[in-house]
Order: sequence, then structure tokens, then C-alpha cells
Amino acid sequence: MKVKVISRSTDEFTRERSQDLQRVFRNFDPNIRSQEKAVEYVRALNAAKLEKIFARPFIGAMDGHMDAVSCMTKNPNHLKGIFSGSMDGEIRLWDLATRQTVCKFPGHQGAVKGVAASTDGRLLVSCGTDCTVRLWNVPSSDVVEPSDSTEKSTQALEEYVWKNAFWAVDHQWNGDRFATAGAGVHIWNHNKSVPEKIFEWGTDTVISVRFNPGEPNVLATTATDRGIVLYDLRTSKEVTKIIMRTRTNSIAWNPMEPINFTAANEDSNCYSYDARKLSEAKCVHKDHVSAVMDIDYSPTGREFVTGSYDRTVRIFPFNGGHSREIYHTKRMQRVFSVKFSCDGTYVISGSDDTNLRLWKAKASEQLGVLLPREQKKHEYQEAVKNRYKHLPDVKRIVRHRHLPKPIYKATNLKRTMTDAERRKEERRKAHSTPGSITTQPLRKKRIVKVVE
Repeated sequence: MKVKVISRSTDEFTRERSQDLQRVFRNFDPNIRSQEKAVEYVRALNAAKLEKIFARPFIGAMDGHMDAVSCMTKNPNHLKGIFSGSMDGEIRLWDLATRQTVCKFPGHQGAVKGVAASTDGRLLVSCGTDCTVRLWNVPSSDVVEPSDSTEKSTQALEEYVWKNAFWAVDHQWNGDRFATAGAGVHIWNHNKSVPEKIFEWGTDTVISVRFNPGEPNVLATTATDRGIVLYDLRTSKEVTKIIMRTRTNSIAWNPMEPINFTAANEDSNCYSYDARKLSEAKCVHKDHVSAVMDIDYSPTGREFVTGSYDRTVRIFPFNGGHSREIYHTKRMQRVFSVKFSCDGTYVISGSDDTNLRLWKAKASEQLGVLLPREQKKHEYQEAVKNRYKHLPDVKRIVRHRHLPKPIYKATNLKRTMTDAERRKEERRKAHSTPGSITTQPLRKKRIVKVVE
């Protein structure tokens, strides 16, 4: 007769110190663990609930401006630095770690409509409604430390005066050029007081401009004639233009896929396009209930953040139709500018109530240094949650968000109007000659025409 016994060496499972973890022997044979899926499902459910319990996205507000925050830009040379421009003509450099102003850039006599930093982080370009473009010397990273309560001020290196007001500015990647938007698109150089090139396609005002991060000589602009135009500096001419039904307020290139860009539109949607095929959108991102004012991509290129006139900030996956997160507070008013931090961990929003607000990109993320055991625990909870995310209870908990009452009512009203329009279209199609009415998908419906 065979007798099977368990034989373990005492040295293998005896703790050397009282602080050591007790070793536990587990058998992972699926035939023995018959309740494995049920146990994992309960863990996924608990992980989803815990995520909601620990969701505290708001970190703090940065107060100091006297008027609405109209524009922001990141400091590429300093991880925790961000510039903000206000409607009262003041520009500030903030330290995100302490949420304090470390430097002021006074000089503009009107509203600051655009700020942009060079790729090396040494130069700041600003423009505004006072018809001036100013170049500023950015303090080095070792100086950008709020050592005391006094705030330093910096004088402009250069000031260029032009005939028209400016609405936006952007700096070329790894170059010494920058572009301003206003009565036209003006290409400037650091060493020249007049524009190198001027692009004018139509007579309407250009309201935003963005250089391509992958191809520095390509830039995209949006204008009040509802158009989105691509320019190429090498050929000194326009490449293509699309005209939409409503105006596009801002635009952002995907840093990991520089052929794709996303446009923030006045009709409360965002549209992702492939620059090689502008006849239809790749994806339509819907959830806002009012005009989308600004947009910015995460450094990973996997998601982007939007700020809207409906007083909310939303985070969308780059290929998803609906937002994964919505941020709002009682005091936050219309959001005019949003930015991801340089490491993609935080989101900064600037609104009409003169404040900048700092949010976590992941609402329930634990800040600070994590122990290896904590990190493994978070990874395991995320894994089981993703494994059972299609089940009704887990999906309901993960998707649920508390909305302000005006947003909730506006969302329901928008859904009712969309359904009514769809039913009307179906009835018109049913009572017409077969083939006489064609239904266009939403990806093409909002585009009026493409001009090559």
C-alpha cells in the first residue's frame, strides 16, 4: 500500500524575522479550485466599488489671476511648470508641486490669447488682442522654485507690433519658428521682427494653430469660416481644407500618431481625422452638452482631455466614442483651456472663474511612492476588473458618474432630440422611393466639403 504524505522542509516556510511575511502554499490546479471564477468575479466587483470609494480626482486650485484664464501651455524643460495667460493681460509661471506662482510676465495691454514655449523650454512666446507678439526668457529649472512668498517678474526680450489682433500662437517642434493666428496665419522667426510668411485662405479670422509634432513643417489651423486648413511650410502653400457645419474652436495632434488629429467643435462633439483622408472622420467623440473650447492629448497618445462651455472637463480614449471620466465642481465656470501634464499623470484646467485647477488623470490613483506589494495589488485589481468588465453589475459600477443637474437634464434633452431626428429620417426614408434618400453616417454628415 502507498501512502502519500506532504513533506516540507522547515527552512522553506519558517520566517527568519517576525516582520517577514508568512509563506503560504497554494495549489493552482483548476480541478481543485472549482470556485475560482466566482471568487474572481466577487473580487472584480469589490475592486470596482473600491475604485469609486477612493475616487478623489480634485487636488487643488491655483488662484492669482484677476480675470478669466484664456490659454495655457506646458514647460517642456520643467516637469512641474506650466504657463497661463489671462484676459487681464498677465502671464504666470506656476509650480504644480506647490501650486504657487513662481514668476510673472507683465506687459500685455489687452487679453492674452495665446502662449507657447519652445521645445528646449528657454523661450516663451505670447500674443494678444493688443496686436503685439512678445518673446520672453524663461527662468531655468533650478530658479523655478518658489523659495519665498515674493513673486519674480520678467521683462520681454522682444516685442513685435502688427496691424491686427492675434488669437493663438504655437511654436515649431525643434525649430526657431513660431506661428500666430489672427487675420491670417503668420510664420515668424526668433531673429526677425516681421513675419517670414503669411498665409491667407479666405477673409475670416483664424482662431487656432498647431504645429505637427512629427513633421515640424506641417501645421493645422481653424477659422471662423468653419474650416480646418493644413499648411506646408516647405512648399509655402495650403495643402487641403475641410469646411464643417459648425466652427472648430481648437485642434490637437496625436503625439504618438502624428498623422491623426482631433478637432474640438462648437456642436459639442470632437472629431478625429486622418490628415491623409479628410473626407470623413475616423471617430466622433460625444458626451459634452455645449461647445468644446479646448483639447489636449496625453503624452502617451492613448487619450485626450477636453474642456467645455458646459463647465465640465472630460477625458476620452483616443478611439472611443464616449468619455471615460468627467470632472466638475460647484465653483468651476466655463472651461477655456485644458492641458495634460508632461508625464500624463495630471490634468490642468483653466476656467472663467480666474482659477487653474489640478486634477488626477486617474481619479482613484494613489499618490506618492507605492510599496511593491501595493503596486501588485493595484495591478491585480485592475486585471480582474478588466476581465469581468462586460458583466452587467461590474459595467454599471464602472460607468456610473454623478452629474450636475443641468448637465443631466441637457444630456437627456440632447438624447431625445437625436432620437426624434433619427425617427424622422427613418420615416421619411420609408415613405420615399427606394434609393432616393441615402443616410449619411455621422462621421461624414458634419462635413460640408473638402477643398484641395
